[in-house]
Amino acid sequence: MRKLLICVAAAAATTAGPLLLATPSAQTVAAATTTARVIVKFRADSTLLRKQALSVAGQQTLQAAALGRRIGIALGAGRAISERSHVVFGHGLTSKQLAARIGADSDVEYAVADERKHIVAAPNDPLYASGPPVNTASGSGGPVVGQWYLRPPGAATGGAGSTAPAAINAEQAWDVTTGDPSIVVAVLDTGVRFDHPDLGGNVLPGYDMISPDSPGVFTTANDGNGRDADASDPGDFVTAADVTNDPTNCSATSPSSWHGTQTLGLIGAATNNGVGMASVSHGGVKVMPVRVLGVCGGFDSDIIAGMRWAAGLSTGDPTVPPNSNPARVLNMSLGGSGPCTSTTPGQANPGQAYIDAISAVNAAGATVVVAGGNGGSATVGSPASCPGAIGVAGLRHQGDKVGYSDAGPQLTIAAPAGNCVDTTPGAACQYPILTLTNKGTTTPIAGPAGAAYTDAFNASLGTSFSAPLVSGTVALMLSVQPSLTPAQVKAKLQATARAFPSPGTFVCPATDPASGQCNCTTSTCGAGMLDAGAAVAAAGLQASISLTTTTPTANQAVALTSTSTVGSGRTIATYQWSILNAGTTGATITGAADGTSVVVTPTAAGVVLVQLIVTDNLGVTSTTTLSVTVVSGTVTPPASAPTGSSGGGGGAIDASWLVLLLGAVAALAATRREGAPRVALSAARSSRRG
Repeated sequence: MRKLLICVAAAAATTAGPLLLATPSAQTVAAATTTARVIVKFRADSTLLRKQALSVAGQQTLQAAALGRRIGIALGAGRAISERSHVVFGHGLTSKQLAARIGADSDVEYAVADERKHIVAAPNDPLYASGPPVNTASGSGGPVVGQWYLRPPGAATGGAGSTAPAAINAEQAWDVTTGDPSIVVAVLDTGVRFDHPDLGGNVLPGYDMISPDSPGVFTTANDGNGRDADASDPGDFVTAADVTNDPTNCSATSPSSWHGTQTLGLIGAATNNGVGMASVSHGGVKVMPVRVLGVCGGFDSDIIAGMRWAAGLSTGDPTVPPNSNPARVLNMSLGGSGPCTSTTPGQANPGQAYIDAISAVNAAGATVVVAGGNGGSATVGSPASCPGAIGVAGLRHQGDKVGYSDAGPQLTIAAPAGNCVDTTPGAACQYPILTLTNKGTTTPIAGPAGAAYTDAFNASLGTSFSAPLVSGTVALMLSVQPSLTPAQVKAKLQATARAFPSPGTFVCPATDPASGQCNCTTSTCGAGMLDAGAAVAAAGLQASISLTTTTPTANQAVALTSTSTVGSGRTIATYQWSILNAGTTGATITGAADGTSVVVTPTAAGVVLVQLIVTDNLGVTSTTTLSVTVVSGTVTPPASAPTGSSGGGGGAIDASWLVLLLGAVAALAATRREGAPRVALSAARSSRRG
């Protein structure tokens, strides 16, 4: 089967000085330009917290001096933050280096660099605030609102720099991170125009995974050859001959879409470089084109091979070298109309090959983001509806579902897809998704001469552009917390999504007959509207629990410790332990329930479910649970039966002992259990509505 382009196209040493002498004057210490600043929190039982007949400042001065002697660096005391924490200063190393030295001391609960925070600054890319002036006569320019979809959400005004309720709040995400180059996003699409000047050095070579249509025939590839290391886009224009030869998949003639360049640009265009547009990832992560779509779409087999290659898995093709830059995110702005799973008894799942591929890719640690589809249907197609994928619905600027977006319970989240508002033919589209493109109508125009941006007249519209907004956000999440699994990424995206606007008259799937749009619910468009800022903030904190007492028995104290992680520059402020379900154990928390560890005491065998909620200094929370299996206390086997009796003699296990053993094994097992055919390019469906 071919998969579609899911888009509707209407036509991003410090010089060491002398060691600082301990001094009670924070102002004197801070005056030095080479000063390292660290926030130190002492443990509650620290010997350095002993009260003395001194002022608070005097005590902190002594604490800083004593701590400095331990680590071999003279420290000065700064201002207090709480009873057990205050700032210290030092010379000769960076704040992060000093924090690492101090944090290793046994009296210190944590030490973090005392860094600056700044007003969130919008990037200086000229198209971010507003597109070129609209010229209706020449049919060029705009959109006036620029890259509205990246800005903080707010009331839509339609003017330059305008935002909108559906905007994804990328600026707040950039205040946390502008991307880590170790994170790779693979864009499975038509390839890319590497020569676009708004693509920086963050674009990897990628691979062309399109195989021959039949031996020696390269109609889909349109480059005269099969799989190779050239992922550049030669154009996917459709000729009259293509329509005649394959009317099922090539329904009408069309110019080249440069679709891969558009989707990749949204994720990884160079940002804050004074040129063109900004991208979701701020240009800080690596983007890698994997060419799987060509003339009239692409075959499932090529797409699935591209997925596996992108994630660093074997394709089984000896001519394809392994990927040396495995991706952590796969963006797939493509799809078909058929379902992923079958509801007919005895019928095979039509999307089973995708189910297998997504499962393997997820297991390799890569998150799969898929466009929800542009059929305006209440049924989500494959692979967006496949288990393990993050399917993305398309929103209008106001936050309701755009008419052409598919909807259904399989979708994970929703993001802007672009809409035009003005239905007058030839009028400027007001809320398109501005991104990179090429001026060539069939084959590409090379170099800067061919580089262009979509605008109010050559508008990018479709769930093809919703998906990259999510993929770029996931890349930023992984930049601050690379240990996140695909399941954790999905959960955090959903947990931080903003609520859809209150349902109006037309609640999906019923639609306004005048526009085709409808009001989203969590059963039709996913958990809510993408909030990149909140998702990235949440990614920087991950609660986790370590079971210190590995084989607990009844009446034995069970120790659990927080092994939670937090992003750079942030600290865990509070811990909250609780028992969600004691089962038959009668377990209770003994002692404090707000420290880094907790003691749970069960009185009987069974399973107890323990919850930990951690909150960091930004007010972000993360929750986790752990099922702890408690077995009966020590059991003494019965004495051996007399020789010749049915007891078995010779130390054989009798039935009562065996029942206890099997019960323990069953309890442990229960705890562990808890721990696509050818498709043509989609037709334009916007009808200038929305």
